[in-house]
Amino acid sequence: MNLGISFSPLVPLYVVWAGAAIATVISLLLLVTRSRGAAMRAAALALLVLALANPSFTREDRDPIPSVAVVVVDKSASQNFGERAQQTEAVRAALSDRLARIPGLEVRTVEAGESDGETDGTRLFSALGAALADVPPDRVAGAMFITDGRVHDVPEDAAALGFNAPVHALITGKNGERDRRIALVTAPRYGIVNQSQTIVFRVVDEGISSGTARVTIRRDGEVIEQLDAAPGEPQRVQIPIPHPGPNIVEIEAAALPDELTPVNNRAVVSIDGVRDKLRVLLVSGEPHVGERTWRNLLKSDASVDLVHFTILRPPEKQDGTPINELSLIAFPTRELFQQKINEFQLIIFDRYARQGVLPIIYFDNIAKYVRDGGAVLIAAGPDYASPTSLWRTPLEQILPAEPVGGMTELDFRARLSALGKRHPVTRDLEGSNTEPPSWSRWFRLVDAKVHSGTPVMEGPDSKPLLVLNREGQGRVALLLSDHIWLWARGYEGGGPHLDLLRRLSHWLMKQPDLEEEALRLSASGRTLTIERQTMADTVDPVTVTTPSGATRIVTLGAGEPGVWRAGTEANELGLWRATDGKLTTLVNVGPPNPREFAAVTSTAEMIAPITSATGGDARRIDENGTLRVPRMVGVRSSDTFKGDDWMGLKIRDASVVRGIGVLPVFAGLLGLLLLVGALAATWAREGR
Repeated sequence: MNLGISFSPLVPLYVVWAGAAIATVISLLLLVTRSRGAAMRAAALALLVLALANPSFTREDRDPIPSVAVVVVDKSASQNFGERAQQTEAVRAALSDRLARIPGLEVRTVEAGESDGETDGTRLFSALGAALADVPPDRVAGAMFITDGRVHDVPEDAAALGFNAPVHALITGKNGERDRRIALVTAPRYGIVNQSQTIVFRVVDEGISSGTARVTIRRDGEVIEQLDAAPGEPQRVQIPIPHPGPNIVEIEAAALPDELTPVNNRAVVSIDGVRDKLRVLLVSGEPHVGERTWRNLLKSDASVDLVHFTILRPPEKQDGTPINELSLIAFPTRELFQQKINEFQLIIFDRYARQGVLPIIYFDNIAKYVRDGGAVLIAAGPDYASPTSLWRTPLEQILPAEPVGGMTELDFRARLSALGKRHPVTRDLEGSNTEPPSWSRWFRLVDAKVHSGTPVMEGPDSKPLLVLNREGQGRVALLLSDHIWLWARGYEGGGPHLDLLRRLSHWLMKQPDLEEEALRLSASGRTLTIERQTMADTVDPVTVTTPSGATRIVTLGAGEPGVWRAGTEANELGLWRATDGKLTTLVNVGPPNPREFAAVTSTAEMIAPITSATGGDARRIDENGTLRVPRMVGVRSSDTFKGDDWMGLKIRDASVVRGIGVLPVFAGLLGLLLLVGALAATWAREGR
């Protein structure tokens, strides 16, 4: 209970002060002149002024409320190294017991630091702020951290905490821990396909200062280089970028004897391969209405460098006109098909027939170009069924379908074959999911017999329309109709020509997301999605390996045709692997090199500045293999919160008001008696 006095003036405050001034002047005059009854008159005047101020006695009934202390338990991945997890639980139990003995203290325990697959680093002070969000600063007794000391959100100063109380840290782990890690100095994010990028890294050893480390560099799981690196010295390695899309580079150092953990011996760099320019050679055998379709498609892509020739004047049309009088450009066949053929990523023959323009030896060069990794697309018309067909050249050995000598000339709607519904080039083409497909008719098809490859589109009577084939390291596509321009012109509503031709050209140029057989990993938050693209009817289970080395067997479920999927929890930051025995893929969850594993030896140095600034302490709990948990003391009137064997918390005198009593001094009978008594005493003195 608290007693006090308060004032509620009956008149404006300036009137009270004016009355007090007048009463003071009169009282001084009476005293100076030694007037009879001066003291009594001054007392009466004072009571009168006090009555105007209307004083009241107040009584507050208060209940004390406890101070709040927070125990933050570090549950980050680095707390699982060595004996830290066991130490943490032992300290937590001992601390809870000792804090429970302090009267007037409420203890809140929170666990923090667990990875959510997105947050980088151990964030304990964020958890502390959340635990104290509903607690006024004048109730906070302090905070206790049980951690290995690797905390990545330590405030720069004590004011940022929002309370004035000690912060203590009990450090798990042991002195003299040994660890080796890879520290990246420079790592590019992008690289030009078929060129190299430079990665600079250092090997960092803690707890050991001599020797060299054997370092292995892998790209997409394949070893590309091994070297011996001196700890602390920058190492430069050249990484070839063979394909577009992510190129996952791992740099792994051999483990130290008695090392704390090998998890951070590996660093990961994801380099996105981009093509500088896609060089495409388009050869049109003759001017025709569909020629513009190919040119418009390729010219609309800024990443494509197109070289286009149309044969306007074949050799049989020679009429003796002098060359200098012709406004035509000679076809540089030798330059294109012998000297610079390997500079092109794709060669397209659009309604091209054997006309004597290209010598036979150049077709041999084209076949070799495909086997060595190039790509050829044949957009055929009546030329393919004629005696001058490209089939009757050395290209026969790489073409997937043989013309049987006839043409089908009737209206039909192209359809996806059973395999075409699974193939990434044609799967889910707009309009393909209805029967008949919701795109326009075509009117001509070259009759052909498939010898190899995959027919993904069909014409009438299941005749092959689009056939895809792999030959050596290269690829070949054969389109057996020249009426795709009807889709481009919007005839009967048109069709998905842009989608089809773009996918087709990208498949030929080995775009990774259009591979028929592929295993992919993708991460979103705490979910890891496994996707298997295949042309087969079934898939094998996938073995997933976590960054820490643990494995999981995941069974995939069927999705859309040709795609099987499953999900699993991504509860660790770092590089994840998946394999089905044939294909292997990798994905990095979180930042390429998590701060949680950048340095894992226990330390008090990171958190010591904030503990010292608040009057707290940071100390190890392991002393030569023995755990020492300090005594916990409640401190009320001192600024010292630590000692050799104890730590203190600031116990507050906070309370909550349960009731208030008010007694006005000059109200009612009491006030009347005081005023009348003062006047009576003055009158009595005057009457002597």
